[in-house]
Formats: sequence, structure tokens, C-alpha cells
Amino acid sequence: MATITRENIGLLNDKLTVNLSKEDYYTGFEQSLKKYAKNANIPGFRKGMVPAGLVKKMYGQSVFTDEIFRKVEAELNAYIGKEQLDIFAQPLPLDVDARALDMNNPADYAFAFEIGLKPSFELDPSSITVTRYKITVTEDMINDEVARLQTRFGKMTEPEAVNSDDNVLNVTFTETDATGTLLEGGITKDNSLLVKYFAPSFRNNLQGKKKDDTIHLQISQAFEDKEAETILADLGLQREDNNRFFNLTITKVGLVEKAELNEEFFLAAYPNNDSIKTEADFRNAVKEEIEKYYDQSARNQMQDQIYHALLDNVSIEFPESFLKRWLQSGGEKPKTAEEAEKDYPVFVNQLKWTLISSKLTQDNKIEVLPEDIRNFAKMQLFSYMGGQLGALGDNQQWVEDYANRMMQDKKFVEDSYHRISAEKLFNVLETQVVAKEAPISVEEFTKLVENHHH
Repeated sequence: MATITRENIGLLNDKLTVNLSKEDYYTGFEQSLKKYAKNANIPGFRKGMVPAGLVKKMYGQSVFTDEIFRKVEAELNAYIGKEQLDIFAQPLPLDVDARALDMNNPADYAFAFEIGLKPSFELDPSSITVTRYKITVTEDMINDEVARLQTRFGKMTEPEAVNSDDNVLNVTFTETDATGTLLEGGITKDNSLLVKYFAPSFRNNLQGKKKDDTIHLQISQAFEDKEAETILADLGLQREDNNRFFNLTITKVGLVEKAELNEEFFLAAYPNNDSIKTEADFRNAVKEEIEKYYDQSARNQMQDQIYHALLDNVSIEFPESFLKRWLQSGGEKPKTAEEAEKDYPVFVNQLKWTLISSKLTQDNKIEVLPEDIRNFAKMQLFSYMGGQLGALGDNQQWVEDYANRMMQDKKFVEDSYHRISAEKLFNVLETQVVAKEAPISVEEFTKLVENHHH
């Protein structure tokens, strides 16, 4: 009867040795060989009529080896299940040489495997203190959003000449030298720009210009850093190319006449809200939208605080030597010891979060149901349509059909499962941590988020 011995070889790192006698595998080998003979297709013989000796000679060794490995795997899995060992990945074989297995000299064999054991650790979300920021919505923010919506729903006109920083210019960039002479093989590219995108010191050069007029410019002089970077990227250039020269030919001058503040505009901007009748109502609706957006941003930032508090402060030990060896041989692509050493810090960080989130998900009995994924698919469809449920008219069956189709997409289901599970987990954690509210300006909040990402 097969036996398994267990030996500790390091921190959370054990060695399992599977001991097989001839009696453990030989009967299985003979049965597998007979089954193989029944199905073997060998030229010159009818199926199932191939002599046993020939089958054994041709295929016996591979069948013998496969049967032993099958038996070892079965014994190993049974032992891990019986002992309830919570392990990382799969056991790593140690010094297995299939050439030592000889069907003509069946013997007792020992197969050693290395396993990495998952650590136990404690979690207490109630000990975490985070800040729930409340972004202050100012009148300037409301004014800017009102103006943006007026422009978005405004009417495009075509004045004869440039007369405002709000003019929209359709232009063609044509590369030249410093004197304005066209470069042979130089860049030519169409674009559309607002006059306000140009550097303030350059805008006077555009005032009064009409269709077909040409202005000679140097990128670094015509645009400030941020806009120059965007223009250069559109031209297929790098930041260091901002000293290049171009002729800018105006092909069209446009100007958006802002929408008037009336009920027609209010309904266009908020089609699902027909209660907006006055400018004051509209400004309140705009303020609520801005607050809603920044409340969600602040919530995301608070969840990020929770994530880092857990990841940075929860102490977990890992079987480092096992995991580094697993990185070398257990992944899709083998790695050298140096590559495994380099990748280990990022790998173990990801592994740590997987353990933490799995434990929290289990502790809080978080489940993702098929209906959750269906609803996620529907909300995804609505987001594609700008969040307007009415965009589909009365054809709600199309929404159901879309959800049914996405439920057949294995990758979508898996990705959605993880996203929904994470969202549910953080929704619960928000109620468990200690959250202190603090007012903050949008500028300070933006800087806070940017500094974190950098």
C-alpha cells in the first residue's frame, strides 16, 4: 500500500514523499496496457487484434510511466485533501527522473515533492482609520460646468474671421524650416484646435485671420508645455521635437454660439429630469452632478486608503524559497533564478492582497450571483449609451438579449465576477473602518490623487 511521509524543510515549506511498491501500480499498468491494445491502430492488424507482446514492446514503457505518475498524483491529491493542507499552487517535483522507471524491472519507487503552505493571519478592519474627503463645490466650478454644457449644446456658426479665443479652427500643419520653406518629405497633418489652446502670447497672430490664411510658427513658441505635448503626439513627434517649424493653414473658422438658458436647453442637458424650469433649478442640478462625481471620486480614494492600510500593515509570512522556485518553473514560461528574484517583490505583493481579499470575502460571506453579472452587463450597455435608458426606446428585449449574450462570454463573466466581488467587499469594508470626514478643495484633492499615482 502506498505511503506518504511529510518533512518540514523551511518556513511554511514541507517535503512530501510518495512511496510506491510494485503492487500499488502494476495491476493498473496491466489493465491500461490491455485497454491500449483494444484501441491501438497498427498497420497490418485489425483493431483490437494486435498481439499483446507487440503492444507492450511498442508502447509499454510510456504506458508504464504514465500509470506510475497517475498513481503518484492520485495518492498526493488524496493526502493533501485528507490532511486539509492549504497550499500555494501545485506541488513541485524534486529530482524526478522518468528514465529510472523500467517496465522490465518493476520496483518500489519514491517520489518527492515540495509544497508551500499558506500562512494564517489575523485581520481587523475596525482598527483602520481613513479620511472621507468632502470636496467643496464652488460657484466657479458651477459656472464652468454651465458654460461647458452651453457650448456642448450650442450651435456651430462660421464667422468670416477669427475674433475670439473660443473660435474653433480647422487647420493643416505643414512642416517647414526656420524660414518657412517647405521641407521635402516633411510632416503634413490636419487638426482641429480652439484658439485658447495656443499660448496667450501667440494668440494675437491669429486674430482677424480667415480661411486659407497661413501663419508660420514654431511649436515651442506657439503652445505652452501641456498643449505642445498633445500637438507633438498628434504629429507623431516627441517632446524634444518642440523646436520644429510648421506652416499653419486655416481651412475653416468656426464658433459655437452657446445655448440660451431656457427650458429647451435644460431638457437637452438633463433629458431624464423635466422638473428643471429656471436657471436656479438648472444650477442646482449642475451642483448635484458635480457633488455626485466628486463624492464617488472621494469614495474611490477612501477605498484606496483601505487597500493600502491592509496591504501595508497586515503582517503575513511567506515560504519565500518555495515561491521563488515556483516562479522559475511553475508559470507558463520558465524563468532563471535571477528573473525570479527580480519579479518576486511584485509577485508576493499581489499574492498578499489575494490572500487578504480572499479571507475578507470569506469572513464577510460575500457572494456574486449570476443576476449580479447580468445586471452588470446591462449597466455596461447603458454606460455605452451615455447612461440614457431611453436611448433604446421601448425595445428593452434588446437589453435582455445583450445580457444573455454576455453571459456566454467566459472572459466577460470572469472579469465581471472579480470586479463585482471587489466592489461588494469594499462596500462592506467602508462600514467597518473608522472614517473621519474632512472638507477639501478640488485643487487639493486633485493634487492628493496625482501625488499618490506618481
